[in-house]
Amino acid sequence: MNPWSLLLFPLLGVVAGILAGLLGIGGGLVLVAALAWLLPLYGVPQELSMHAALATSLASIVLTGASSARAHWRRGSVLWQSVAWLVPGMLLGGWLGSALAVGLDDTVLRWVVAGYCLVAAWQIGFGATRAPADGSEVPAPRGWPMSLAGTGIGALSAVVGIGGGSMTVPLLVWRGVRPVRAVGTSSACGVAIGLASALGYVLHAPAGALPEGGIGYVYLPAAVGVALASVLAAPWGTRLAHRLSAQALRKVFALFLLLVGLSVPWSG
Repeated sequence: MNPWSLLLFPLLGVVAGILAGLLGIGGGLVLVAALAWLLPLYGVPQELSMHAALATSLASIVLTGASSARAHWRRGSVLWQSVAWLVPGMLLGGWLGSALAVGLDDTVLRWVVAGYCLVAAWQIGFGATRAPADGSEVPAPRGWPMSLAGTGIGALSAVVGIGGGSMTVPLLVWRGVRPVRAVGTSSACGVAIGLASALGYVLHAPAGALPEGGIGYVYLPAAVGVALASVLAAPWGTRLAHRLSAQALRKVFALFLLLVGLSVPWSG
């Protein structure tokens, strides 16, 4: 393998990091789409490329989300009380979702990811919001319904290879949280989803699933290259998130999901 070809992964990491800070999504969806195209070029069997793309994306999201969450925390945009209620369910859901995804066919996974992207794009672009128009604060959402929602978010996130931002952000905004705070809180939650899901893809995978460089379904050269670059890039996205209007953030998010959803089925 040409060592220079590994530079593609840090470049992907820059994109993922900026998106993590800007939209609270950990860059997961764009990583899944890109990795599904690229990993077969690095020796990953075509029939396992979607599983590897999902697992590798989730593994890299751990550091990406942590960097984004730290940047948002420094600006006071993380609702830690909401994080405390969401994370237990997300850990459980991430583990269960990865177990389900390992048993699904590659083609099925591609269409699940594509369908999810399109539905999420519509929801973000046209869904109603209860965020106060005057920008006033609301109490941090908490309670067992948040933990229950976290379980569903974690499970679906594991199946589509994301940090859950495209579900956590709308949930928090619907509960009245300002979008920029929802993004910061989602970034912190993405760390938990990434940890539980990536571990599940490692332990649920058959032995020797990937060629050299793989652990379970996680392709380490890609995960490390993406993660290290995304950590440096996430603060840039955070600064952009604090400069853009809530309406602009929603439009960017919706367009991004639409483009990714249209590309995923063709990556096979």
